[in-house]
Amino acid sequence: MILASNVVASNSWLWYATRATGVIALILLTGSVVLGIVVQVRAASRRWPRLVTLGVHRNLSLLVLAFLALHILTAVVDSYAPVGWLSVIVPFASSYRPLWLGFGTVAFDLLIAVTITSLLRTRISARLWRLVHWAAYACWPSAVIHSLGTGSDARQPFVLGVTIACVAAVILAGGRRLVSGWPEHAVARVVAGVTAAVVVIVGLVWTVTGPLRPGWASRSGTPAVLLARVQAPASGASAQTSQLPTLPFSTNVSGTTRTASSNSGTSTVTLNGRGADPVVFQVVISGPAASGGGVQMTSSQVSFGPTSSPQQYTGQVSALNGGSIQATVTDSGGSRITLSLDLSLPGTALSGSLSASAS
Repeated sequence: MILASNVVASNSWLWYATRATGVIALILLTGSVVLGIVVQVRAASRRWPRLVTLGVHRNLSLLVLAFLALHILTAVVDSYAPVGWLSVIVPFASSYRPLWLGFGTVAFDLLIAVTITSLLRTRISARLWRLVHWAAYACWPSAVIHSLGTGSDARQPFVLGVTIACVAAVILAGGRRLVSGWPEHAVARVVAGVTAAVVVIVGLVWTVTGPLRPGWASRSGTPAVLLARVQAPASGASAQTSQLPTLPFSTNVSGTTRTASSNSGTSTVTLNGRGADPVVFQVVISGPAASGGGVQMTSSQVSFGPTSSPQQYTGQVSALNGGSIQATVTDSGGSRITLSLDLSLPGTALSGSLSASAS
Protein backbone atom coordinates (compact mmCIF):
# COMPACT_ATOMS: atom_id res chain seq x y z
CA MET A 1 0.00 0.00 0.00
CA ILE A 2 1.27 3.48 -0.94
CA LEU A 3 0.40 6.57 1.06
CA ALA A 4 1.18 10.04 -0.24
CA SER A 5 0.80 13.47 1.31
CA ASN A 6 -0.31 16.74 -0.26
CA VAL A 7 -2.03 18.66 2.52
CA VAL A 8 -1.65 18.49 6.27
CA ALA A 9 -4.97 18.36 8.16
CA SER A 10 -6.50 21.35 9.87
CA ASN A 11 -5.21 23.21 12.90
CA SER A 12 -7.19 22.79 16.10
CA TRP A 13 -7.18 26.55 16.74
CA LEU A 14 -9.49 27.00 13.75
CA TRP A 15 -11.98 24.61 15.31
CA TYR A 16 -11.92 26.52 18.59
CA ALA A 17 -12.25 29.84 16.75
CA THR A 18 -15.25 28.55 14.80
CA ARG A 19 -17.04 27.39 17.93
CA ALA A 20 -16.19 30.53 19.93
CA THR A 21 -17.32 32.97 17.24
CA GLY A 22 -20.48 30.91 16.70
CA VAL A 23 -21.42 31.05 20.38
CA ILE A 24 -20.70 34.79 20.55
CA ALA A 25 -22.74 35.42 17.39
CA LEU A 26 -25.71 33.54 18.90
CA ILE A 27 -25.49 35.61 22.11
CA LEU A 28 -25.32 38.87 20.14
CA LEU A 29 -28.16 37.83 17.83
CA THR A 30 -30.28 36.98 20.86
CA GLY A 31 -29.56 40.39 22.35
CA SER A 32 -30.47 42.06 19.06
CA VAL A 33 -33.78 40.17 18.83
CA VAL A 34 -34.66 40.94 22.46
CA LEU A 35 -33.91 44.65 22.00
CA GLY A 36 -35.90 44.64 18.76
CA ILE A 37 -38.90 43.33 20.72
CA VAL A 38 -38.31 45.93 23.44
CA VAL A 39 -38.38 48.65 20.79
CA GLN A 40 -41.70 47.30 19.49
CA VAL A 41 -43.36 47.45 22.92
CA ARG A 42 -41.93 50.96 23.37
CA ALA A 43 -40.39 50.14 26.74
CA ALA A 44 -38.32 53.07 28.02
CA SER A 45 -37.35 55.10 31.08
CA ARG A 46 -35.67 58.40 31.87
CA ARG A 47 -32.30 56.74 32.27
CA TRP A 48 -32.76 54.51 29.22
CA PRO A 49 -34.82 56.25 26.52
CA ARG A 50 -36.17 54.33 23.54
CA LEU A 51 -33.65 56.04 21.24
CA VAL A 52 -30.79 54.41 23.17
CA THR A 53 -32.43 51.00 22.87
CA LEU A 54 -32.79 51.48 19.14
CA GLY A 55 -29.14 52.49 18.77
CA VAL A 56 -27.86 49.52 20.79
CA HIS A 57 -30.11 47.21 18.74
CA ARG A 58 -28.57 48.44 15.48
CA ASN A 59 -25.00 48.20 16.77
CA LEU A 60 -25.59 44.66 18.05
CA SER A 61 -26.87 43.68 14.61
CA LEU A 62 -23.64 44.94 13.03
CA LEU A 63 -21.58 43.04 15.63
CA VAL A 64 -23.53 39.87 14.79
CA LEU A 65 -22.48 40.23 11.15
CA ALA A 66 -18.84 40.75 12.14
CA PHE A 67 -18.69 37.61 14.29
CA LEU A 68 -20.67 35.65 11.71
CA ALA A 69 -18.08 36.59 9.10
CA LEU A 70 -15.31 35.25 11.37
CA HIS A 71 -17.39 32.15 12.15
CA ILE A 72 -17.91 31.40 8.46
CA LEU A 73 -14.30 32.16 7.50
CA THR A 74 -12.78 29.84 10.11
CA ALA A 75 -15.30 27.09 9.33
CA VAL A 76 -14.50 27.15 5.61
CA VAL A 77 -10.73 27.48 6.02
CA ASP A 78 -10.60 24.62 8.55
CA SER A 79 -10.05 21.48 6.47
CA TYR A 80 -11.30 19.17 9.24
CA ALA A 81 -14.92 19.42 8.05
CA PRO A 82 -15.81 19.83 4.34
CA VAL A 83 -17.67 23.15 4.56
CA GLY A 84 -17.38 24.82 1.14
CA TRP A 85 -17.97 28.42 0.12
CA LEU A 86 -21.12 27.45 -1.79
CA SER A 87 -22.82 26.32 1.43
CA VAL A 88 -22.27 29.80 2.90
CA ILE A 89 -24.96 31.21 0.59
CA VAL A 90 -26.89 28.16 -0.67
CA PRO A 91 -28.71 26.30 2.13
CA PHE A 92 -28.30 22.53 2.48
CA ALA A 93 -25.51 22.36 -0.13
CA SER A 94 -22.77 21.09 2.22
CA SER A 95 -21.68 17.46 2.52
CA TYR A 96 -21.08 18.02 6.25
CA ARG A 97 -24.30 17.78 8.28
CA PRO A 98 -26.18 19.35 5.33
CA LEU A 99 -29.56 19.86 7.01
CA TRP A 100 -28.29 21.45 10.20
CA LEU A 101 -25.56 23.48 8.50
CA GLY A 102 -28.27 24.60 6.08
CA PHE A 103 -30.23 26.20 8.91
CA GLY A 104 -27.17 28.32 9.64
CA THR A 105 -27.07 29.39 6.00
CA VAL A 106 -30.77 30.29 6.15
CA ALA A 107 -30.14 32.40 9.26
CA PHE A 108 -27.20 34.15 7.57
CA ASP A 109 -29.17 34.88 4.37
CA LEU A 110 -32.10 36.26 6.36
CA LEU A 111 -29.81 38.44 8.46
CA ILE A 112 -28.15 39.83 5.32
CA ALA A 113 -31.59 40.65 3.87
CA VAL A 114 -32.65 42.39 7.09
CA THR A 115 -29.40 44.37 7.26
CA ILE A 116 -29.52 45.51 3.63
CA THR A 117 -33.15 46.64 3.84
CA SER A 118 -32.40 48.47 7.10
CA LEU A 119 -29.55 50.37 5.42
CA LEU A 120 -31.91 51.21 2.53
CA ARG A 121 -34.88 52.04 4.73
CA THR A 122 -35.20 55.59 3.43
CA ARG A 123 -35.16 54.32 -0.18
CA ILE A 124 -37.76 51.54 0.09
CA SER A 125 -41.37 51.45 1.21
CA ALA A 126 -42.13 51.03 4.90
CA ARG A 127 -44.30 48.02 4.06
CA LEU A 128 -41.44 46.21 2.30
CA TRP A 129 -39.02 47.06 5.10
CA ARG A 130 -41.45 45.79 7.74
CA LEU A 131 -42.11 42.59 5.76
CA VAL A 132 -38.41 41.77 5.42
CA HIS A 133 -37.69 42.77 9.03
CA TRP A 134 -40.15 40.15 10.24
CA ALA A 135 -37.64 37.65 8.86
CA ALA A 136 -35.57 38.31 11.99
CA TYR A 137 -38.06 36.16 13.88
CA ALA A 138 -37.18 33.24 11.56
CA CYS A 139 -33.45 34.07 11.60
CA TRP A 140 -33.04 33.51 15.34
CA PRO A 141 -34.63 30.01 15.63
CA SER A 142 -32.72 28.94 12.51
CA ALA A 143 -29.51 29.99 14.23
CA VAL A 144 -30.43 28.05 17.39
CA ILE A 145 -31.23 24.90 15.39
CA HIS A 146 -27.94 25.29 13.53
CA SER A 147 -26.02 25.67 16.79
CA LEU A 148 -27.56 22.55 18.34
CA GLY A 149 -27.54 20.43 15.19
CA THR A 150 -24.09 21.30 13.89
CA GLY A 151 -22.15 22.21 17.02
CA SER A 152 -19.98 19.32 18.14
CA ASP A 153 -19.95 20.67 21.70
CA ALA A 154 -23.71 21.24 22.08
CA ARG A 155 -23.77 18.89 25.09
CA GLN A 156 -21.03 20.73 26.94
CA PRO A 157 -22.50 22.38 30.08
CA PHE A 158 -21.29 25.89 29.21
CA VAL A 159 -22.55 25.84 25.60
CA LEU A 160 -25.82 24.19 26.61
CA GLY A 161 -26.27 26.76 29.38
CA VAL A 162 -25.69 29.63 26.94
CA THR A 163 -28.25 28.16 24.52
CA ILE A 164 -30.84 27.73 27.28
CA ALA A 165 -30.27 31.32 28.47
CA CYS A 166 -30.70 32.65 24.91
CA VAL A 167 -33.93 30.71 24.39
CA ALA A 168 -35.28 31.84 27.77
CA ALA A 169 -34.48 35.51 27.01
CA VAL A 170 -36.36 35.42 23.70
CA ILE A 171 -39.32 33.56 25.26
CA LEU A 172 -39.61 36.17 28.03
CA ALA A 173 -39.32 39.06 25.57
CA GLY A 174 -41.83 37.43 23.22
CA GLY A 175 -44.27 36.90 26.09
CA ARG A 176 -43.93 40.55 27.01
CA ARG A 177 -44.66 41.48 23.39
CA LEU A 178 -47.81 39.33 23.31
CA VAL A 179 -49.36 40.77 26.47
CA SER A 180 -48.43 44.35 25.67
CA GLY A 181 -51.53 46.20 24.50
CA TRP A 182 -53.91 43.36 25.30
CA PRO A 183 -56.73 42.84 24.26
CA GLU A 184 -55.99 44.60 20.96
CA HIS A 185 -55.68 41.98 18.16
CA ALA A 186 -56.47 39.30 20.74
CA VAL A 187 -57.03 36.51 18.20
CA ALA A 188 -53.74 37.14 16.45
CA ARG A 189 -51.93 37.26 19.78
CA VAL A 190 -53.44 33.96 20.92
CA VAL A 191 -52.56 32.27 17.63
CA ALA A 192 -49.00 33.60 17.84
CA GLY A 193 -48.68 32.46 21.45
CA VAL A 194 -49.97 28.95 20.75
CA THR A 195 -47.72 28.64 17.70
CA ALA A 196 -44.69 29.77 19.69
CA ALA A 197 -45.52 27.29 22.48
CA VAL A 198 -45.79 24.42 19.98
CA VAL A 199 -42.47 25.41 18.40
CA VAL A 200 -40.77 25.52 21.80
CA ILE A 201 -42.15 22.10 22.81
CA VAL A 202 -41.18 20.50 19.48
CA GLY A 203 -37.74 22.07 19.72
CA LEU A 204 -37.26 20.79 23.26
CA VAL A 205 -38.28 17.24 22.31
CA TRP A 206 -35.97 17.32 19.27
CA THR A 207 -33.06 18.63 21.33
CA VAL A 208 -33.43 15.99 24.03
CA THR A 209 -33.91 13.09 21.60
CA GLY A 210 -31.41 14.38 19.02
CA PRO A 211 -28.33 16.53 19.70
CA LEU A 212 -28.22 15.71 23.42
CA ARG A 213 -28.27 11.94 22.89
CA PRO A 214 -25.12 9.89 22.14
CA GLY A 215 -24.59 9.05 18.47
CA TRP A 216 -25.87 12.38 17.15
CA ALA A 217 -22.71 12.90 15.10
CA SER A 218 -23.57 9.87 12.98
CA ARG A 219 -27.30 10.64 12.69
CA SER A 220 -26.72 14.29 11.79
CA GLY A 221 -24.92 13.55 8.52
CA THR A 222 -21.24 13.71 9.48
CA PRO A 223 -19.05 12.14 6.74
CA ALA A 224 -17.78 8.66 7.57
CA VAL A 225 -14.13 9.70 7.60
CA LEU A 226 -14.81 12.10 10.47
CA LEU A 227 -16.59 9.41 12.43
CA ALA A 228 -13.53 7.16 12.49
CA ARG A 229 -12.72 6.22 16.05
CA VAL A 230 -10.24 3.91 17.66
CA GLN A 231 -11.36 0.30 17.70
CA ALA A 232 -8.95 -1.08 20.24
CA PRO A 233 -8.19 -4.82 19.85
CA ALA A 234 -9.54 -7.05 22.59
CA SER A 235 -7.08 -7.74 25.38
CA GLY A 236 -6.92 -9.39 28.78
CA ALA A 237 -7.29 -7.48 32.01
CA SER A 238 -3.60 -7.87 32.71
CA ALA A 239 -2.76 -5.75 29.68
CA GLN A 240 -4.94 -2.80 30.72
CA THR A 241 -3.19 0.30 31.99
CA SER A 242 -4.10 3.94 32.31
CA GLN A 243 -0.58 5.24 31.78
CA LEU A 244 1.80 5.42 28.87
CA PRO A 245 5.37 4.14 29.16
CA THR A 246 7.87 6.80 30.19
CA LEU A 247 8.74 9.11 27.28
CA PRO A 248 10.63 8.75 25.06
CA PHE A 249 10.02 5.12 24.16
CA SER A 250 9.90 2.80 21.15
CA THR A 251 7.89 -0.35 20.64
CA ASN A 252 7.15 -2.90 17.93
CA VAL A 253 3.62 -2.67 16.58
CA SER A 254 1.19 -4.85 14.64
CA GLY A 255 -2.36 -4.44 13.49
CA THR A 256 -4.71 -4.12 10.54
CA THR A 257 -5.43 -1.79 7.63
CA ARG A 258 -8.77 -1.03 6.06
CA THR A 259 -9.57 0.89 2.87
CA ALA A 260 -12.96 2.36 1.97
CA SER A 261 -13.97 4.31 -1.13
CA SER A 262 -16.84 6.74 -1.69
CA ASN A 263 -18.82 7.54 -4.84
CA SER A 264 -17.08 10.92 -5.03
CA GLY A 265 -13.71 9.22 -5.62
CA THR A 266 -12.36 9.80 -2.13
CA SER A 267 -10.61 6.89 -0.43
CA THR A 268 -10.04 6.45 3.28
CA VAL A 269 -7.32 4.28 4.79
CA THR A 270 -7.63 3.34 8.46
CA LEU A 271 -4.63 1.92 10.30
CA ASN A 272 -5.35 0.28 13.67
CA GLY A 273 -2.35 -0.93 15.66
CA ARG A 274 -1.11 -2.11 19.04
CA GLY A 275 2.37 -1.91 20.50
CA ALA A 276 4.29 -4.54 22.42
CA ASP A 277 4.01 -2.02 25.26
CA PRO A 278 0.33 -1.48 26.23
CA VAL A 279 -0.41 1.30 23.73
CA VAL A 280 -2.78 1.52 20.78
CA PHE A 281 -3.09 3.93 17.88
CA GLN A 282 -5.28 4.71 14.91
CA VAL A 283 -4.37 6.70 11.82
CA VAL A 284 -7.12 7.71 9.38
CA ILE A 285 -5.96 9.15 6.06
CA SER A 286 -8.40 10.43 3.44
CA GLY A 287 -7.99 11.79 -0.08
CA PRO A 288 -7.99 10.88 -3.78
CA ALA A 289 -6.84 7.39 -4.69
CA ALA A 290 -3.15 7.30 -5.65
CA SER A 291 -2.23 5.95 -9.06
CA GLY A 292 -0.11 3.14 -7.60
CA GLY A 293 -2.70 2.24 -4.98
CA GLY A 294 -3.42 3.71 -1.57
CA VAL A 295 -4.35 7.31 -0.88
CA GLN A 296 -2.90 10.75 -1.57
CA MET A 297 -3.60 12.49 1.73
CA THR A 298 -5.73 15.63 1.88
CA SER A 299 -6.92 15.15 5.49
CA SER A 300 -6.03 12.95 8.43
CA GLN A 301 -6.92 12.06 11.99
CA VAL A 302 -4.69 10.37 14.57
CA SER A 303 -5.47 9.02 18.03
CA PHE A 304 -3.06 7.42 20.49
CA GLY A 305 -3.02 6.31 24.10
CA PRO A 306 -2.83 3.42 26.57
CA THR A 307 -5.17 0.48 25.93
CA SER A 308 -7.60 1.69 28.59
CA SER A 309 -7.79 5.20 27.06
CA PRO A 310 -7.08 4.85 23.32
CA GLN A 311 -8.13 8.42 22.49
CA GLN A 312 -6.16 10.14 25.25
CA TYR A 313 -4.12 11.95 22.58
CA THR A 314 -5.52 13.16 19.25
CA GLY A 315 -4.04 15.08 16.34
CA GLN A 316 -3.09 14.92 12.66
CA VAL A 317 -0.40 13.52 10.42
CA SER A 318 2.40 16.04 9.96
CA ALA A 319 4.57 14.10 7.49
CA LEU A 320 3.89 11.08 5.30
CA ASN A 321 6.15 9.08 3.00
CA GLY A 322 4.88 5.60 2.20
CA GLY A 323 4.90 3.63 5.43
CA SER A 324 6.82 6.35 7.30
CA ILE A 325 4.33 8.48 9.22
CA GLN A 326 4.92 11.32 11.63
CA ALA A 327 2.14 12.86 13.70
CA THR A 328 1.69 15.34 16.52
CA VAL A 329 -0.99 14.52 19.10
CA THR A 330 -2.25 16.46 22.12
CA ASP A 331 -4.23 15.50 25.22
CA SER A 332 -6.92 17.53 27.00
CA GLY A 333 -4.29 19.17 29.21
CA GLY A 334 -2.26 20.46 26.26
CA SER A 335 0.61 17.94 26.54
CA ARG A 336 2.01 17.12 23.10
CA ILE A 337 3.65 13.96 21.82
CA THR A 338 5.42 13.40 18.52
CA LEU A 339 4.81 9.96 17.02
CA SER A 340 7.04 8.32 14.42
CA LEU A 341 5.72 5.20 12.71
CA ASP A 342 7.78 3.02 10.39
CA LEU A 343 5.31 0.52 8.98
CA SER A 344 5.16 -2.34 6.50
CA LEU A 345 1.69 -2.54 4.95
CA PRO A 346 1.26 -5.81 3.05
CA GLY A 347 -2.40 -6.41 2.26
CA THR A 348 -4.66 -5.85 5.25
CA ALA A 349 -1.95 -6.32 7.89
CA LEU A 350 0.56 -3.87 9.30
CA SER A 351 3.74 -4.32 11.28
CA GLY A 352 6.73 -2.19 12.20
CA SER A 353 7.79 0.16 14.98
CA LEU A 354 6.47 3.20 16.82
CA SER A 355 8.53 5.85 18.60
CA ALA A 356 7.00 8.45 20.91
CA SER A 357 8.67 11.52 22.40
CA ALA A 358 7.53 14.71 24.13
CA SER A 359 7.14 17.70 21.81
